[in-house]
Amino acid sequence: MRKFAALMHARNMEFVRDRGNLFWNLLFPVFLVFGFSFAFSGGDDTLFKVGVIGNSEIAGGFLQESYLEKIPYEDTAFALDKLRHHQLDMVINLQKSSYYINDGSAKGEVAERLFTSDGALPFIRKEVSGEPIRYVDWFVPGVIGMNMMFSCIFGVGWIIVRYRKNGVLKRLKATPVRALEFVSAQLVSRLLIVLLTSIVVFAGTNIFLKFMMEGSYLNLLLITAVATICMISFGLIFAARIKSEELANGLMNLALWPMMAFSGVFFSLEGTPLLLRKLSRIFPLTHYIEAARAIMLDGAGLTEILPNMIVLIGMTALFLLVSSLLFKWE
Repeated sequence: MRKFAALMHARNMEFVRDRGNLFWNLLFPVFLVFGFSFAFSGGDDTLFKVGVIGNSEIAGGFLQESYLEKIPYEDTAFALDKLRHHQLDMVINLQKSSYYINDGSAKGEVAERLFTSDGALPFIRKEVSGEPIRYVDWFVPGVIGMNMMFSCIFGVGWIIVRYRKNGVLKRLKATPVRALEFVSAQLVSRLLIVLLTSIVVFAGTNIFLKFMMEGSYLNLLLITAVATICMISFGLIFAARIKSEELANGLMNLALWPMMAFSGVFFSLEGTPLLLRKLSRIFPLTHYIEAARAIMLDGAGLTEILPNMIVLIGMTALFLLVSSLLFKWE
């Protein structure tokens, strides 16, 4: 334990003394949250978003208009949750000849007039109520997840590659330190750093922006910790054997940018091709963002986010197994 504590303390001090890295991890996500909050505070776009339950291809008229976006749903309750939060302007259930409107949505009223004027009188009208979700409320879990991803993978993978290139690992090999102790110290150190910076970023921006929080802060912290360990384990794969910083940097970016683009950080994957949505499930970032948004926006408990946690824990075990098999001191 003394060796483990000494290694972890050394890594923590190395991070704190690197002022540029410290401020980047703290200030970049803050600027990103405030920037996107300002950029998207002007209101919704002019396109109607209509959730459709049933086969919309056989329906004509309103649902075939070019000025609306149709988003298919199989679960009516899930679609209605979107409508309550003003993420949809209208929900049409073709199977039961009914449609739903949020009684507080101005765009929903306009969409209803267009729909009923198209000869849809046999459809039964129903209402739901709910407060709108701002873009920043939806966006902040993605920012935290993205910052976590870069901090974990570069903060562990790239650092250990640099240690190997500079001969630090070779010197550590001559000490009583075992590979397990060294890797564990790196993992715990990065876990503490990422959790602390995530809490500071969330709390600092929440003071001014007042994020929607329907669920438990403890559950949000728990899923963040699980996802952080998963990301660190992923970073250890790059650190296991590579000795070139340039190669490590290229491979990390090759893995990170598709994850950032297709995990729902900046935009929702609803309405995208089914293949893309299925491929996004292989990214740990997707499962974290999905669970964090469910907690913050829908008030999800541990039972609801348990599938995401199981996937993240399974990925962590796989990444640790691969990295342990590949790890070399030199």
